[in-house]
Amino acid sequence: MHVVRAASPYMTQPSETSTSMFDRKKLRHLYHGGSRAAIRFQATLLVFDALLIAFFIVSPFLEQGPLFLIVDYVIAAILFVDLCARAYAYGDVSKWLKRPLVWADIVVLLSLLVPNVIFNMGFLRILRAYTLVNSAAFWRVVGGGRWADTQTSETVKAIANLFVFVFMMSSLVHTSFAARVPTIKSYMDSLYFTITSLSTTGYGDIILPGFWGRLLSMIIMIGGVTLFFRLVSVVVRTPKVRHPCHSCGLLRHDPDAVYCKACGEKVRIIHDND
Repeated sequence: MHVVRAASPYMTQPSETSTSMFDRKKLRHLYHGGSRAAIRFQATLLVFDALLIAFFIVSPFLEQGPLFLIVDYVIAAILFVDLCARAYAYGDVSKWLKRPLVWADIVVLLSLLVPNVIFNMGFLRILRAYTLVNSAAFWRVVGGGRWADTQTSETVKAIANLFVFVFMMSSLVHTSFAARVPTIKSYMDSLYFTITSLSTTGYGDIILPGFWGRLLSMIIMIGGVTLFFRLVSVVVRTPKVRHPCHSCGLLRHDPDAVYCKACGEKVRIIHDND
């Protein structure tokens, strides 16, 4: 004897489930896929990121008037929708929130939503440049993915790290010491001080007072020199190719390598023969 049970109004209909899953899968494909439509979508986001970074760079030189706030809030709305879409496409929001780059974008969003309250944290907006070059979508769009995990990508990331550090420190100097140091009259003066400190030139025309001023100056010198030499080392070192050895697992080899230098196993690196 078969018992037929009435369908519960709280049960999800198959059509609704399939549609929801399709939408999530489609959104995930747009953010992480390699099709033409996905690449066009990711390229559009990269253009937005580039304009966003440009706005962050020039914002210290702009008048903080009504027009500035309108642009600020429009960017915040677009960034909020983008973050929500990324979280929905990822699926597991709690796991998604554990990613450091996500929190960098959240801090940027907060600085856009309440620019007057988090004004001193506005320098963190330039972190968007760091999240840009470290995203997989950037390397899928630029070069079709062939530059990912290569010396080219490492060089670009090293340049971005130095760029982010310079502008973050310049903004921190400007928001923390411009009101107390008469020689810092504009953001350009703060940028000038950061670069002269980073290069250890030290002309002495601009000096940050007090314990925190000296501490920040030392951080700029040590951090800037470290990132600069990191960039130089990446540029001048012998280029490697990413090809895992099946025996020992060594990931990077010389482009013309025939044998793995770690275990001696023969490797078969694909070459472009012209």
